[in-house]
This record gives sequence, C-alpha cells and structure tokens, in this order.
Amino acid sequence: MAADVMTTPASVSRRLPLAIFLAASLMLGGAAASVWLKPTKMMADGKPPVVLHTVVPESFGDWRVDPSIIPVLPDPTVQNKLDALYCETLNRAYINPNGQRIMLSLAYGRNQNSESTAAHRPEFCYVSQGFTIKGFGKEHVALPAHSLNVVRLEAQADRRIEPITYWVTLNEEASTPGLDRKLQQLRYGLQGFIVDGMLMRISSLTDLATSSGGKPDYRLHDQFIADLEKAMTPGFRPRFFGS
Repeated sequence: MAADVMTTPASVSRRLPLAIFLAASLMLGGAAASVWLKPTKMMADGKPPVVLHTVVPESFGDWRVDPSIIPVLPDPTVQNKLDALYCETLNRAYINPNGQRIMLSLAYGRNQNSESTAAHRPEFCYVSQGFTIKGFGKEHVALPAHSLNVVRLEAQADRRIEPITYWVTLNEEASTPGLDRKLQQLRYGLQGFIVDGMLMRISSLTDLATSSGGKPDYRLHDQFIADLEKAMTPGFRPRFFGS
C-alpha cells in the first residue's frame, strides 16, 4: 500500500504566500475590470434634451387633451422612486370627436442601465393602487416604417376596467421588458454607454357593464399610437417609438 503523503508545516508555509498572492491578484483584477467596464458615457448628452410636455403635442389628428380625466398615478412611495429614476414624466388624457378617450403616461430617464427602472411598469404601478392585473402577452403594432413590440394588459378595480398597452425604449430602440431589454442594456454597458430611454403607457376605460369578459379590443390603442407617432417631430420619433 502506498505511503500517505504528509503535509509538513514547512510546505504549508511555502504555499501560503503564493495563495495570498493569487487571491490578491484576483481581487485587484476584478476591481480594475469593474472600473474599466463601468459605463461612463452619457448618451443623452449627445442628443437634444427631452422635455415631454413640449415634445408631445397636446393635439394631433382627431385627438385633443381632455383635462377632465386623470390617468392612474403611482402612490407616494412609488412616486419617490420614480423621481429618483426618471428626470421627466408626463400624464395626459386625450379625447376624439367620438368621445373615445385614451390616457397617456410617459416616464423618461437619462440613465436606463439599471433594472430598478421597472418601478414604473404597469404591473407594479397599478397593483400599488389596488388594481388587479390580467395579462394578454406581447403583440405587434404595425406602424408605417416598422413594427412596434408591445405588452397588452388589463387592470381592474371595482367597476373600472382599464385595457393597457405599453413598451419601453433604450436610445432609439423599442422593446418589451424581459430578455431583449436586458441584452440591450448589457450591450450598451459593455460599450461604456449610459443609455437613456423611456416607458410609454397607453390605456383606455371600459365599464364592467359593457365588458365581454374576454380580451379587450385594442384597435383604438393602435390607432392612437399610429396618430401620435405621425405627429411627433421626426428627430424625436425614434426615441419614443424605436425605428
């Protein structure tokens, strides 16, 4: 039987400096890499500033601002988070000649590299107001120059039923929350960029008495989205709707 290999105190003492050196090298290398890879270039600095209340028109096509309706707003706790994450927010309601109303809620931030910006997503914003959320998945809205990926939801509180369509943007790319957005954030971050972007939410109202209990008709949402994109200044259009 082979003899047991014994580790003497002397051999241990010879290995310790090497182990300490390797550990220190890994720590220093990790720290250096984190500094080197940390995004530092603010993409928004190279573009015209986004001032939502002036960039988004108050009237376009058949739509006009309706001051009688107030979109669902976050509770104070969530609002404090939004104020720290986003530099611009806008909440408006629009009405057309047929009396149909659309509520528009936007949140723009110069730094969208973090997942903490999810605080304004309807799944969290509406639930904090006492709504229950029903999901209908992701769909495509056909625009003249491209297809826009969106999320469809429905929020309900008592007799108020609110179909919702929303999407997010990074730089001039539109997407939906999930793997695609995370990959975009990673790509920009590895290039050293702090990317700007926004969350865009479209919603309408359906009374419980008129609801069929099935999936809402989102054609009014799609028409509003197309009308707003058409009315937007071309230089800002991709930052709201992608390209």
